[in-house]
Amino acid sequence: MAFLMKSMLSNQVKNLGLGGGGEESKEESTPSDPAAAAGMTREEYEEYQKQVVEEKMERDAAFAQKKAERACLRVHLREKYRLPKSELDENQIQMAGDDVGLPEDLQKMVAEDQVEEEDKDSILGQLQNIQNMDMDAIKEKAQATFSEMKQAAEQKCSVM
Repeated sequence: MAFLMKSMLSNQVKNLGLGGGGEESKEESTPSDPAAAAGMTREEYEEYQKQVVEEKMERDAAFAQKKAERACLRVHLREKYRLPKSELDENQIQMAGDDVGLPEDLQKMVAEDQVEEEDKDSILGQLQNIQNMDMDAIKEKAQATFSEMKQAAEQKCSVM
């Protein structure tokens, strides 16, 4: 409550012109030249500004490159899993240029996945899958399918 009263009274006093003179003198004492405000000469300030702009451009280029690499990875995953393509990813890759590729660690991961998939697709991989199959479940499913087909045929055919 005291804070509210103090702020209301101080605002009213400033509006009367009794207490507002100190702030105006502070504004007048600030230099209009940004180089002087930073404590540098004009040439130093210009050189500093050039460095800031160059660093920003380098950061933006590195960021665009990272975004393009991520987009490239997403495109690769979409191709692998046959998902629809994204125009946003393609645009990011085009903006970064043709030198975009997967980072080395991601390339190693993709290569490992491809080797695993090739092993599963080989004859030996299929033979290992046969050992892991539940023959009873397959037999029950085949019998259920056969009985469904038989019932459907009986409903359609008056001879049976």
